[in-house]
Amino acid sequence: MAYMVMRRCGGDGATPSGAPLPVPGITLRDGADAVRLLRRNGQWRVEAGPFPPAELVDAFALLEAASLPEAIAQVRAWPGGDDATVYELREAGCAGGCAGFDERGTVGGNVPRRDPALTRYVFFIRADDVLEQDLVPPPEVIAAMNRHNEQGVRDGVLLAGEGLKSSARGARVRLAAGASTVVDGPFTEVKELIAGYWMLQAGSPEAALDCMRRYPYPGDGDVTLEMHRVREPAAAPGGPPER
Repeated sequence: MAYMVMRRCGGDGATPSGAPLPVPGITLRDGADAVRLLRRNGQWRVEAGPFPPAELVDAFALLEAASLPEAIAQVRAWPGGDDATVYELREAGCAGGCAGFDERGTVGGNVPRRDPALTRYVFFIRADDVLEQDLVPPPEVIAAMNRHNEQGVRDGVLLAGEGLKSSARGARVRLAAGASTVVDGPFTEVKELIAGYWMLQAGSPEAALDCMRRYPYPGDGDVTLEMHRVREPAAAPGGPPER
Protein backbone atom coordinates (compact mmCIF):
# COMPACT_ATOMS: atom_id res chain seq x y z
CA MET A 1 0.00 0.00 0.00
CA ALA A 2 1.26 3.48 -0.83
CA TYR A 3 1.17 6.50 1.46
CA MET A 4 1.97 10.05 0.44
CA VAL A 5 4.06 11.92 2.99
CA MET A 6 3.94 15.72 2.74
CA ARG A 7 6.18 18.11 4.63
CA ARG A 8 4.00 20.96 5.86
CA CYS A 9 5.29 24.52 5.54
CA GLY A 10 3.58 26.02 8.58
CA GLY A 11 1.37 25.40 11.54
CA ASP A 12 2.12 23.14 14.49
CA GLY A 13 5.60 24.60 14.64
CA ALA A 14 6.62 23.26 11.24
CA THR A 15 9.55 25.02 9.62
CA PRO A 16 10.12 24.70 5.85
CA SER A 17 13.74 24.03 5.01
CA GLY A 18 13.92 23.46 1.27
CA ALA A 19 16.22 20.54 2.08
CA PRO A 20 15.72 17.14 0.43
CA LEU A 21 13.61 14.59 2.26
CA PRO A 22 15.28 11.64 4.05
CA VAL A 23 13.84 9.40 1.28
CA PRO A 24 13.61 9.91 -2.50
CA GLY A 25 10.92 12.46 -3.23
CA ILE A 26 10.09 15.85 -4.70
CA THR A 27 11.17 19.15 -3.14
CA LEU A 28 9.40 22.33 -4.22
CA ARG A 29 10.59 25.88 -4.66
CA ASP A 30 9.67 28.63 -2.22
CA GLY A 31 5.90 28.82 -1.67
CA ALA A 32 6.00 32.52 -2.55
CA ASP A 33 6.39 31.37 -6.17
CA ALA A 34 3.16 29.34 -6.04
CA VAL A 35 0.04 30.33 -7.94
CA ARG A 36 -3.50 29.00 -7.77
CA LEU A 37 -5.69 28.12 -10.71
CA LEU A 38 -9.33 28.40 -9.72
CA ARG A 39 -12.48 27.33 -11.57
CA ARG A 40 -15.52 29.19 -10.30
CA ASN A 41 -18.90 29.03 -12.06
CA GLY A 42 -17.22 27.46 -15.07
CA GLN A 43 -14.64 30.23 -15.45
CA TRP A 44 -10.90 29.92 -14.80
CA ARG A 45 -8.75 32.55 -13.14
CA VAL A 46 -5.22 32.66 -11.73
CA GLU A 47 -4.45 33.88 -8.21
CA ALA A 48 -0.87 34.78 -7.31
CA GLY A 49 0.73 33.96 -3.94
CA PRO A 50 2.03 34.17 -1.36
CA PHE A 51 -0.49 32.01 0.49
CA PRO A 52 -0.80 31.28 4.23
CA PRO A 53 2.12 28.99 5.23
CA ALA A 54 -0.23 26.61 7.05
CA GLU A 55 -1.83 25.74 3.69
CA LEU A 56 1.43 24.88 1.92
CA VAL A 57 3.57 21.81 1.37
CA ASP A 58 7.24 22.13 0.41
CA ALA A 59 8.16 18.48 -0.26
CA PHE A 60 6.51 15.08 -0.64
CA ALA A 61 7.30 11.41 -1.22
CA LEU A 62 5.48 8.11 -1.60
CA LEU A 63 6.16 5.38 0.96
CA GLU A 64 5.27 1.70 0.70
CA ALA A 65 3.86 0.27 3.92
CA ALA A 66 1.43 -2.47 4.91
CA SER A 67 -0.63 -0.08 7.06
CA LEU A 68 -0.84 3.49 8.28
CA PRO A 69 0.82 2.59 11.63
CA GLU A 70 3.75 1.08 9.72
CA ALA A 71 4.07 4.20 7.56
CA ILE A 72 3.97 6.37 10.70
CA ALA A 73 6.73 4.25 12.24
CA GLN A 74 8.90 4.84 9.16
CA VAL A 75 8.47 8.61 9.42
CA ARG A 76 9.08 8.65 13.19
CA ALA A 77 12.48 7.06 12.49
CA TRP A 78 13.51 10.03 10.34
CA PRO A 79 15.99 12.49 11.87
CA GLY A 80 14.52 15.45 13.74
CA GLY A 81 16.27 18.79 13.61
CA ASP A 82 16.44 21.64 16.11
CA ASP A 83 13.24 23.08 14.62
CA ALA A 84 10.03 21.06 14.56
CA THR A 85 8.93 19.55 11.26
CA VAL A 86 5.41 18.28 10.57
CA TYR A 87 4.74 15.51 8.05
CA GLU A 88 1.25 14.63 6.92
CA LEU A 89 0.63 11.03 5.85
CA ARG A 90 -2.28 10.14 3.58
CA GLU A 91 -3.33 6.91 1.92
CA ALA A 92 -2.71 7.16 -1.82
CA GLY A 93 -5.32 6.29 -4.41
CA CYS A 94 -8.52 7.94 -5.58
CA ALA A 95 -11.98 6.53 -5.13
CA GLY A 96 -13.41 4.68 -8.09
CA GLY A 97 -10.25 3.35 -9.71
CA CYS A 98 -8.54 6.36 -11.26
CA ALA A 99 -5.05 4.91 -11.69
CA GLY A 100 -1.99 6.71 -10.36
CA PHE A 101 1.24 6.75 -12.37
CA ASP A 102 4.88 7.76 -12.02
CA GLU A 103 8.29 6.93 -13.50
CA ARG A 104 7.40 3.23 -13.31
CA GLY A 105 4.71 3.76 -15.94
CA THR A 106 0.93 3.72 -16.29
CA VAL A 107 -1.50 0.81 -16.17
CA GLY A 108 -1.53 1.04 -19.98
CA GLY A 109 2.23 0.49 -20.16
CA ASN A 110 3.21 4.06 -21.07
CA VAL A 111 6.36 5.33 -19.34
CA PRO A 112 6.86 9.08 -18.71
CA ARG A 113 9.84 10.59 -20.52
CA ARG A 114 11.69 13.37 -18.71
CA ASP A 115 12.89 16.22 -20.95
CA PRO A 116 15.62 18.20 -19.12
CA ALA A 117 14.96 21.19 -21.39
CA LEU A 118 11.50 21.59 -19.85
CA THR A 119 10.58 22.74 -16.34
CA ARG A 120 8.80 20.40 -13.96
CA TYR A 121 5.67 21.70 -12.21
CA VAL A 122 3.56 20.08 -9.50
CA PHE A 123 -0.16 20.80 -9.32
CA PHE A 124 -1.92 20.00 -6.05
CA ILE A 125 -5.69 19.79 -6.11
CA ARG A 126 -6.95 21.39 -2.91
CA ALA A 127 -9.50 19.44 -0.90
CA ASP A 128 -13.06 20.51 -0.20
CA ASP A 129 -15.97 19.04 1.73
CA VAL A 130 -16.97 16.85 -1.22
CA LEU A 131 -13.51 15.39 -1.82
CA GLU A 132 -13.15 14.70 1.90
CA GLN A 133 -16.13 12.33 1.65
CA ASP A 134 -14.31 9.86 -0.64
CA LEU A 135 -17.26 9.87 -3.03
CA VAL A 136 -16.88 7.64 -6.08
CA PRO A 137 -17.24 9.46 -9.45
CA PRO A 138 -19.27 7.76 -12.20
CA PRO A 139 -17.34 5.10 -14.18
CA GLU A 140 -17.36 7.22 -17.34
CA VAL A 141 -15.65 10.07 -15.47
CA ILE A 142 -12.94 7.75 -14.12
CA ALA A 143 -12.45 6.32 -17.63
CA ALA A 144 -12.05 9.84 -19.08
CA MET A 145 -9.44 10.73 -16.44
CA ASN A 146 -7.49 7.54 -17.07
CA ARG A 147 -7.55 8.12 -20.84
CA HIS A 148 -6.37 11.70 -20.38
CA ASN A 149 -3.52 10.58 -18.12
CA GLU A 150 -2.41 7.91 -20.59
CA GLN A 151 -2.47 10.40 -23.48
CA GLY A 152 -0.61 13.03 -21.43
CA VAL A 153 2.18 10.55 -20.75
CA ARG A 154 2.34 9.50 -24.40
CA ASP A 155 2.55 13.18 -25.38
CA GLY A 156 5.55 13.71 -23.08
CA VAL A 157 3.68 16.14 -20.80
CA LEU A 158 2.48 14.27 -17.71
CA LEU A 159 5.13 12.68 -15.48
CA ALA A 160 3.22 11.52 -12.40
CA GLY A 161 -0.14 11.74 -10.71
CA GLU A 162 -1.99 10.27 -7.76
CA GLY A 163 -5.14 10.84 -5.77
CA LEU A 164 -5.32 10.83 -1.97
CA LYS A 165 -7.94 9.34 0.30
CA SER A 166 -9.66 11.56 2.84
CA SER A 167 -7.74 12.81 5.87
CA ALA A 168 -9.76 10.39 8.02
CA ARG A 169 -7.30 7.78 6.70
CA GLY A 170 -4.26 9.91 7.57
CA ALA A 171 -2.15 11.29 10.38
CA ARG A 172 0.41 14.00 11.13
CA VAL A 173 3.79 13.32 12.66
CA ARG A 174 5.63 16.15 14.38
CA LEU A 175 9.38 15.58 14.63
CA ALA A 176 11.77 17.57 16.78
CA ALA A 177 15.17 16.76 18.25
CA GLY A 178 14.74 13.60 20.29
CA ALA A 179 10.93 13.57 20.24
CA SER A 180 7.96 12.83 18.00
CA THR A 181 4.19 13.10 18.38
CA VAL A 182 1.35 11.77 16.23
CA VAL A 183 -2.10 13.27 15.61
CA ASP A 184 -4.63 11.06 13.82
CA GLY A 185 -7.02 12.41 11.16
CA PRO A 186 -9.52 13.56 10.14
CA PHE A 187 -8.38 17.18 10.10
CA THR A 188 -10.93 19.95 10.31
CA GLU A 189 -8.98 22.61 8.37
CA VAL A 190 -10.23 21.34 5.01
CA LYS A 191 -8.83 24.30 3.06
CA GLU A 192 -5.33 23.29 4.23
CA LEU A 193 -5.67 19.78 2.80
CA ILE A 194 -4.61 18.29 -0.53
CA ALA A 195 -6.66 15.69 -2.40
CA GLY A 196 -4.11 14.66 -5.04
CA TYR A 197 -1.41 15.86 -7.40
CA TRP A 198 -0.06 15.82 -10.94
CA MET A 199 3.50 16.49 -12.04
CA LEU A 200 4.08 17.69 -15.59
CA GLN A 201 6.78 19.31 -17.68
CA ALA A 202 6.30 22.42 -19.78
CA GLY A 203 8.21 25.23 -21.45
CA SER A 204 6.55 27.95 -19.36
CA PRO A 205 4.18 28.44 -16.40
CA GLU A 206 1.48 29.55 -18.84
CA ALA A 207 1.77 26.30 -20.81
CA ALA A 208 1.54 24.29 -17.59
CA LEU A 209 -1.55 26.19 -16.46
CA ASP A 210 -3.19 25.73 -19.85
CA CYS A 211 -2.59 21.99 -19.66
CA MET A 212 -4.43 21.73 -16.35
CA ARG A 213 -7.34 23.87 -17.57
CA ARG A 214 -8.06 21.10 -20.08
CA TYR A 215 -8.08 18.27 -17.54
CA PRO A 216 -11.39 16.30 -17.29
CA TYR A 217 -12.10 16.97 -13.60
CA PRO A 218 -15.03 15.12 -12.01
CA GLY A 219 -18.16 17.25 -12.12
CA ASP A 220 -18.71 20.84 -13.15
CA GLY A 221 -18.21 22.43 -9.75
CA ASP A 222 -15.45 24.54 -8.29
CA VAL A 223 -11.83 23.39 -8.57
CA THR A 224 -8.77 24.83 -6.82
CA LEU A 225 -5.32 23.86 -8.07
CA GLU A 226 -2.00 25.07 -6.71
CA MET A 227 1.05 25.16 -8.99
CA HIS A 228 4.60 24.84 -7.66
CA ARG A 229 7.86 24.66 -9.55
CA VAL A 230 10.04 21.67 -8.65
CA ARG A 231 13.36 22.43 -6.97
CA GLU A 232 15.77 20.53 -9.20
CA PRO A 233 18.93 18.84 -7.86
CA ALA A 234 22.26 20.61 -8.10
CA ALA A 235 23.81 20.40 -11.55
CA ALA A 236 27.26 19.68 -10.11
CA PRO A 237 28.01 17.21 -7.29
CA GLY A 238 28.18 19.02 -3.97
CA GLY A 239 26.74 22.22 -5.40
CA PRO A 240 23.82 24.10 -3.84
CA PRO A 241 20.26 23.14 -4.85
CA GLU A 242 18.44 25.29 -7.37
CA ARG A 243 16.59 28.22 -5.80
